[in-house]
Amino acid sequence: MSKPPTLTLPPTARAYRLATARGEFAVHEAVPGGPARGTALLVPGYTGSKEDFNGLLEPLSAAGYRVVAVDGRGQHESGGPRTQAPYALAELARDVLAQTAALGAAGPVHLLGHSLGGLIVRAAVVRDPAPYASLTLLSSGPGAVCADQQGRTKLLISALEAMGDDMPGIWAAMRAMDPRDAPPEDPALAAFLRARWLGTVPEQLMVTGRALIEEPDRIDELAAAAPGLAKLVLSGASDPVWPVSEMDGMARRLGAARVVVPGTEHSPNAEDPAATAAALAAFWRASEGSVEGSVEGPLTSPVPVSS
Repeated sequence: MSKPPTLTLPPTARAYRLATARGEFAVHEAVPGGPARGTALLVPGYTGSKEDFNGLLEPLSAAGYRVVAVDGRGQHESGGPRTQAPYALAELARDVLAQTAALGAAGPVHLLGHSLGGLIVRAAVVRDPAPYASLTLLSSGPGAVCADQQGRTKLLISALEAMGDDMPGIWAAMRAMDPRDAPPEDPALAAFLRARWLGTVPEQLMVTGRALIEEPDRIDELAAAAPGLAKLVLSGASDPVWPVSEMDGMARRLGAARVVVPGTEHSPNAEDPAATAAALAAFWRASEGSVEGSVEGPLTSPVPVSS
């Protein structure tokens, strides 16, 4: 479970509801002091939320970008129905395209998805790559999650199917079963994590959890759908959800830039937001200059991956 590095928005950011053709979505938006050189849309992962990107808002807006982090349908502060069909990846991808259109960006749009969000944004790009100047897959793999994570997710889905109307009970059980989900020492963060869980629609977690278990490898399809789109695969030095070697291979197949943020695992955006933001800004600048596959930034160590 991702844990935001801070719950406080920087002075350049605000929270509001973005009206789209597919409904309203809760967002955090940060803007630069002058004209924006581009807009970035950030899509969070499974059990996550827009707050997972809080640490990126200030450095990316300082780098000249308008940054919009979104709660997806049925996630945290974005509402959703108590039925399963609206949470299929294809539907969530349509939501991303609608969010992009609603932003009304005049300049380049950079799309990023973290973990499950990576599966969602690639489905959006396969459907329609035209709105985007670049695509970043952050700690997201080519297909289903690893065997250990599949087992954990199956247990959670079973609990949701049996007890979906008792989200507080499921929360308590998850905390008792897994020391990695132990309550943080910060009481405000602990309260936020519980509130986020209680605000997420059970059916969203069921459907997207199955996607994490069953999603096929769609990398060749993505490469064919958007051959000229600048792409970045960014991850931590280790990852319990998708092996780093899988993300290395995915970058090769996509002809993508590849960055590993040292000292981080599944959430570099929360674990080292300064280094992650530096890598993203460098990649976006390169993509705007049509320099695909090269990343330079003083706070990260780019790892080139040859085809």
